[in-house]
Amino acid sequence: MSARILVVDDIEANVRLLEAKLAAEYYEVSTAMDGQTAINMAQRDPPDIILLDVMMPGIDGFTVCRKLKEDPATRHIPVVMITALDGRADRIQGLEAGASDFLTKPIDDVMLFARVRSLTRFKLVIDELRQREASGRRIGVIAGAAARLDGLGGRVLVVDDNERQAERLAGELAADHRPVVETDPETARVSASGPVDLVIVNAAAKGFDGLRFTAALRSDERTRHLPVLALVDPDDRARMVKALEIGVNDILTRPVDPQELSARAKTQIQRKRYTDYLRNNLDHSLELAVTDQLTGLHNRRYMVGQLETLVRRAAMGGDEVSALLIDIDHFKKINDTFGHDIGDEVLREFALRLASNVRAIDLPCRYGGEEFTVIMPETRMADALRIAERIRKHVSASPFKVANGDEMLTVTVSVGVSATGGPEDTPEALLKRADEGVYEAKASGRNTVVGKAA
Repeated sequence: MSARILVVDDIEANVRLLEAKLAAEYYEVSTAMDGQTAINMAQRDPPDIILLDVMMPGIDGFTVCRKLKEDPATRHIPVVMITALDGRADRIQGLEAGASDFLTKPIDDVMLFARVRSLTRFKLVIDELRQREASGRRIGVIAGAAARLDGLGGRVLVVDDNERQAERLAGELAADHRPVVETDPETARVSASGPVDLVIVNAAAKGFDGLRFTAALRSDERTRHLPVLALVDPDDRARMVKALEIGVNDILTRPVDPQELSARAKTQIQRKRYTDYLRNNLDHSLELAVTDQLTGLHNRRYMVGQLETLVRRAAMGGDEVSALLIDIDHFKKINDTFGHDIGDEVLREFALRLASNVRAIDLPCRYGGEEFTVIMPETRMADALRIAERIRKHVSASPFKVANGDEMLTVTVSVGVSATGGPEDTPEALLKRADEGVYEAKASGRNTVVGKAA
């Protein structure tokens, strides 16, 4: 899996060395020799990952990282800080500035590529979600900006058979989060499928295989995107690499530094909330694309797609499909007399009555204006006529309360009913027959149901 990587270092020899190593693994590499140039390049053409030196003249790496994370256009780009220092304070300062991780010079090639591959997978997911969200904004089904997405107050699941160590971790996290400790991996898997923001797993647990536990989370659709922070021994390089390969999001070495734990947990929770925000927006945009906003029913676009599938199945010997086309009688007169606001109230009330009088397998939709359809799988004409009559009676039996109950309107509907009639039938023909039924119902005095056979 390739990626575009921006290498930032004021020492040309370091830049060239990293560039050669990455290019040999088929990564596309660009370079910058100072912090401001790096910021400009990231804003102009955002890379997938930034490898950022800490000690640079002018703007140091911490400041560059902080500026990138403050900019909505670049905050999603993973930053790995590279330093000749291995000091605790510098590591924590980098994490608090928004860095995804630290690598110490001389760089371990195996750890470098493991970390790059891990962050590349994450960036691909973020890019896909951001692209879909942007598409939703362009067509107007997503509006507004993200709420404040901080990394505090998260529900953290600590999975460790060393109870003393687990309780110590939970105690450190309790100031900012809501930690829960599980010592049994099976119980922990059940807990992880609930409302959890972060899992911290002891990768070197004695009673269970922490990496196998992580792999199980990644194979389960309910926990696939849950961030995992693995606790490992600092000299267990092989386990660190394997953890990153199977999908661990971050590594925490023992003995655990409380501030580093806090910074890494905050980063992972903040990242999860951002991806959740993007996924929720995507789900919302998909829902809006197939839903009529006034009535809450599915719209014509969704209905057409479902009807095509059902009619095709019926043509191949499957169950019959019936369609109701329903038109509210004299709706223009309601709008002209009482105004469009009252007309909208009538449409919403009608949609409620319609939805409450069809079966769970039926698909009630707003077809357009005051016209509605009900697509009825596994339904013959006789049964569809019976349901149509029930809808007609329920609409006309009691007046519609509008204008906060100040007005009571008598509303009736004309209904056309059709059913599939053989292998040559089409969705268009099915709806056309139902439409002919509506016209016949109106011509015969309205408030009636007419079936039109194939």
